[in-house]
Amino acid sequence: MPISRHGSGVVPAARAVASQVHPVFMLPPVAASWFGSMLAGHFSLVTGLLHMTAIFAAVYTAHVKDGYVDFYFRGEDDDHPITERGCKLLLAAAGALFAACLAGLWLTVGIGAVLITLPTWFIGYLHAPQLDTNPVTTTTGYPLGIALSILGGYYVQTGTLSPVALAFAFVFLVLLSGVKVIDDAQDYEYDRSISKRTVAVVLGRNRARTAAYGLILFALLCVLGFSVARVFPPSSALAVLAFGVVAGIAYRSGPELATMLLIRGSYVFLALLLTAVWFRPLS
Repeated sequence: MPISRHGSGVVPAARAVASQVHPVFMLPPVAASWFGSMLAGHFSLVTGLLHMTAIFAAVYTAHVKDGYVDFYFRGEDDDHPITERGCKLLLAAAGALFAACLAGLWLTVGIGAVLITLPTWFIGYLHAPQLDTNPVTTTTGYPLGIALSILGGYYVQTGTLSPVALAFAFVFLVLLSGVKVIDDAQDYEYDRSISKRTVAVVLGRNRARTAAYGLILFALLCVLGFSVARVFPPSSALAVLAFGVVAGIAYRSGPELATMLLIRGSYVFLALLLTAVWFRPLS
């Protein structure tokens, strides 16, 4: 059965399969899983890899399903590298990989690891066309996946959750929801033309931008609040300062550049928070 629409054979098929690996969007959820594992204070390689692979499979499912729906049903895309049957095959393969990882987590950690990881697949599979037409789920779907990746990465190492893990998940849910609103604003004209209800379409560009930076500011204030409450160490303020500088520059930029800056800034934010919690330099 041919997978590629642009040739037959092993090489075109491999290229078609690889075309759905988008590092910019795949790396953060996988990194969030690793971050959750590191947050736990100790690291089991087996359970860590099982969870990270499950998250990869969930995000890969989202990319394949999104391209499948946009090209074959909505007619939004001009081209797609994978045949219709190829999309179904890859969805099945990604689902099987995810299920295998769940089985491994069940055996090595327990049913709790399965229950906290399983929702990430539903978020990926239902992203299109169920979740990406509502302004709330369009905005929070990807950030919720990140939050669950953090919690799952932590849980598979410890068999439990802690206030610090829950706090991290909440902060990134809010912060990345703000970034997602800005990202969606790039497609404002097109989304409006097809009645796709993103926050920018519903609220308008200016109010959506205000809402987005309001969410980002709230997330940064939450970090400071958690620091005062001793959930986060005092050095977490350095992460707030660094991301605040990035957000200030992004605020004066257009949606495309702002999205690029904020996504890359979130990596720095994540790294500085992990450093603060792991090493506690000012404690």
